[in-house]
Amino acid sequence: MEEHVVLVDENNNILGTVPKAAVHSQNTPLHRAFSCFIFNPQGELLLQQRSHRKKTWPLIWSNSVCGHPFLNEDNKEAVNRRLGDELGMSKLKLFEILPNYRYRAERDGVVENEICPVYVGFSNENPKINPDEVEATKWIDWQKFIDETQNNPDNWSPWCVEETALLNDNEEFNKLYQTREKYL
Repeated sequence: MEEHVVLVDENNNILGTVPKAAVHSQNTPLHRAFSCFIFNPQGELLLQQRSHRKKTWPLIWSNSVCGHPFLNEDNKEAVNRRLGDELGMSKLKLFEILPNYRYRAERDGVVENEICPVYVGFSNENPKINPDEVEATKWIDWQKFIDETQNNPDNWSPWCVEETALLNDNEEFNKLYQTREKYL
């Protein structure tokens, strides 16, 4: 089944859909996406290195999972779908922390242009990667990762760098992070 992305206007109103394979170019239209940060009981963040097969940012390290919701698919359902597809992880309790995050980034002639709510989840599971989607994974101490993205932003996907800074400054996220044990 060919995957489609949902095209939207600046107010997130649906304009239609287009095949995912055709959307990411130099003139990528605005479309819906999501991003998720998964933490373990020790407070470490799960990172993934994007597969070498990816059109956008191949082999670049990024946050736990990113993707696109299907038309009429709830974002939390989409996040859990991609967690299963990419990382073999079961459905998690997810928290939408940055509902209105939007970004545009360019690399090697490919543009990302997305309205991309950011979610946080907590898990005891270790990932089982799908090599078509993920090259590698690793867990990293959250504070160390914040420092790393501030000091070496080019080592990470641009959305991950921006989202990390926004989460670090977000009171709701910081409360969840401090009480993460009750969500595992």
